[in-house]
Amino acid sequence: MNKSSREVLTFEGGIHPSGDGKTLSSGSPIAVAPLLSKYQVVISENAGKPPKPVVKAGDLVKKYQLIAAADGFVSANLHAPTSGKVTGIVEVPGSMGIPVPAIEIEADGQDEAGETFPPIDWRNAAPADLLARIAAAGLVGMGGAAFPTHVKLSPPPEKKIDTLIFNGAECEPYLTADHRLMLEAPEQVLEGAAISGRILGVSNIYVGIEENKADAIEILGRRASEYGVKIAVLKVQYPQGSEKQLINAITGRVVPSGGLPMDAGCVVQNVGTAAATADAVVRGLPLVERVVTVTGEVVKNPGNWRLRIGTPVIRAIEFAGGVTEEPGKLILGGPMMGFAQKSFDVPVCKNTSGILLLPASEALNYDPVGCIRCGRCVQGCPMHLTPCLLASAIEGERFDLAAQNHVMDCLECGSCAYVCPARRPLVQHMRRAKAEIRKRKK
Repeated sequence: MNKSSREVLTFEGGIHPSGDGKTLSSGSPIAVAPLLSKYQVVISENAGKPPKPVVKAGDLVKKYQLIAAADGFVSANLHAPTSGKVTGIVEVPGSMGIPVPAIEIEADGQDEAGETFPPIDWRNAAPADLLARIAAAGLVGMGGAAFPTHVKLSPPPEKKIDTLIFNGAECEPYLTADHRLMLEAPEQVLEGAAISGRILGVSNIYVGIEENKADAIEILGRRASEYGVKIAVLKVQYPQGSEKQLINAITGRVVPSGGLPMDAGCVVQNVGTAAATADAVVRGLPLVERVVTVTGEVVKNPGNWRLRIGTPVIRAIEFAGGVTEEPGKLILGGPMMGFAQKSFDVPVCKNTSGILLLPASEALNYDPVGCIRCGRCVQGCPMHLTPCLLASAIEGERFDLAAQNHVMDCLECGSCAYVCPARRPLVQHMRRAKAEIRKRKK
């Protein structure tokens, strides 16, 4: 029996941000962006080691051609988003605020496809062959972390995986790219989920979807059983889409402190990654584009766009009609876990889920005051930490105390900062402590 017909699942803690902004773009079908004259493909688009460029200035490339080869196991191939001429490796603004190298391609306007991979009959193929295809296609986690997909689907032999979960919760405010993908390409999502299940050798495969996406629950539910997939209906609760919270909500298991999902017998992926898996295996296509939500109250026509990697953010905003007023802040991702940008020239990468423009009235800087010991951050923390006490230890540079009180388990989800009446920079404190602890371990 499908879980969607039994109960609505959730975890303890978390918050529900008011006015989530999803109605701005949730009704907009995915639009295909027009071909640009130039793309700047960031080389390091995966967690782990960046791939090594295999092209140079003056080379002619075709769409889907390999332009950077994975350098080691935890690395991911990179492919050309269109045909044209490589003008060189240039510095571009990076999403983390520092310049990064990118392969610049001057499009020839033909968008000529090069050689792609042969389709695989995945139902009868060896798991190792499916895994090799995913690696060759350069797939990474498309929910934000950009961890190479073939690595996630290769757990150590001692880790016994029995459950595979796909995140369709999309709990971040404003973002609707995954929602539209599930509505418009449900079979692709289900097929990719089933392929991943075959690789892992598991039969417990779930797609977790928040109950406010009833249309996606219905559409995927119609054919889920054909692919051996179950739909898990989730309460609308942030951060429902986080790996550890998804695992707890759907299976009741708890990932141990300092552990990974595999320590609870689970692997978690994004529905966008599932769709890309089907593209790679069934259609033979490497990952060169993704669905991105371009939204915000100051965006003229908020919506969801299929953008090629290497598309400058400024051009994506132009596709959405531009802005109605000067924006106060540009964020890649959502407002809770996304990163503010200082340049509109930062390129779209494989893990770019959203481009959010906030008006100046919503981009205010607050002066924090001392903690008033209200306990709201403790109630909201999905990891059951004590953010107020951790922040006090970090302000006193007692990173040893922060480590003892499990600051490394912090998701950096922002729930604590969202509910804090004193406007304390709690997430920034946690990030600082984690960086300091990692540095001292080296």
